[in-house]
This record gives sequence, structure tokens and C-alpha cells, in this order.
Amino acid sequence: MNLKEKINKQKLPQHIAIIMDGNGRWAKKQGFLRAVGHEKGTVAVRETVEICAETGVKNLTLFAFSTENWNRPKLEVKTLMKLLVSSLKKEIKTLMDNNIQLKAIGCLDNLPSKAKKELEEVIEKTSNNNLMTLTLALSYGSREELLSVIKRISEKVSAQEIETSEINEDFVQQHLYTHDLPDVDLLIRTSGERRISNFLLWQIAYAELYFTDILWPDFRKEDLLEAILNYQNRERRFGKTSEQIN
Repeated sequence: MNLKEKINKQKLPQHIAIIMDGNGRWAKKQGFLRAVGHEKGTVAVRETVEICAETGVKNLTLFAFSTENWNRPKLEVKTLMKLLVSSLKKEIKTLMDNNIQLKAIGCLDNLPSKAKKELEEVIEKTSNNNLMTLTLALSYGSREELLSVIKRISEKVSAQEIETSEINEDFVQQHLYTHDLPDVDLLIRTSGERRISNFLLWQIAYAELYFTDILWPDFRKEDLLEAILNYQNRERRFGKTSEQIN
């Protein structure tokens, strides 16, 4: 029995989020420039998206570029933005063929105009696809997102549009970038690093965390299936006891 056949379709994570880490280290190990690692990472993205669609995962969010990444060397940032544009153009067929809708979260106005325009076009072209939602976190930082939520809710309170008593978890959820997505069930990080790096801090409150030493350019369909199988073998209690769950 192959890995795909071992997956229990009744226990699939509804939302998988991935911190795609290790492109630079992969390139260094191979003796290449960091840009080559980022290019090779697009293969892992394609395979991950395809296997999620094939398996039945409904939501996949990829941490593509953080707010902190703007501090990297200018050449690397420029290369990443060019790669974003070229990848979006190349992958539009994959998205359409697999009935996948593309979305994006983050401070998108900070993106170069060409990258933002290409992103908006692909989002528009895939807007009616409904098999799976692929969300790219671009110029994204969870603390920035939460600060934005706090400011918007504070403005509504100041304008007497709402009472503080109306503010609860559901109300906060409605103001997040991910307001139309379920909370993350499974968070994966590649490259051996074991930290969250300011990614979806609210949304991963009860997520199962899965860390692998595989560098992102080497991540393949089988590795994603392994992560899902690991997830399915865990007991998710959400604060309850095992006896209550069973």
C-alpha cells in the first residue's frame, strides 16, 4: 500500500499551512547562489499544491514572503519578486486544471507594481474555482495583522459602531486576513528549524505542529503525505481529556 492509500479521507486536515524554509541553505550546499534555491523551491510548491488537491485538502496556505524578508539584500528581494511574477504566469494552468482558487494575504500594497498586478490577475482568473483554496502569505507578518485588527476594532469602538461587550473571538476572526478560512489544523515547517516565525499566530492556536529536516527544494509529495499521516495519528483534544474525546 502506498502512502496515498494510507490516508484516511475522513480525517484530513481542512487547512494546512507551510513555512517553506531552507531555499538558501539548499543552494549553499549545492554551491549555487541563493536565487537558485528559490527557483528550485517552486517545484516543491507545485508538487505540494497538486498532492493537496489530489488528496482532498481544502485549504493550503504557504508562507512565501514575510514582512521581515524586505530586510534581506536588495538583489535577493528583487529576484524573489521576479520569481513571484514568473511563477504566477507558469502556474495559472496548474491552478485552472486542478480547479484551485488563489488568494493572498499580507501587506500586498508593499509589493512591486508588476508583481501586485500579476497576482491580482491570477486571483481574478481563478476566483470561480472551488476544489481547493491556495493562499499565499506575501509581505505577511502575524503581529502586523493583529495590530491591524486591533486598530480597526478600536476605531469602530471610538465611532460607537460597536460596544466592547460585542468583541469576542468570532468578532476578531471576522477582521483577520484569513476571515474566510478555517483555523489551521496542521502547520508544517521544513529545514529543521523549530519556530513559528511570526506566521498565523492567531490561526494556529490549536494546530498540530510538524517539523522536518528536509530543505524546502527537496520537499515532495511523499513528504506531504508523511506529514498528513503523522497528523492523523495524533489525538487532538482542544483542552479536553482523552476520555472526553473518546
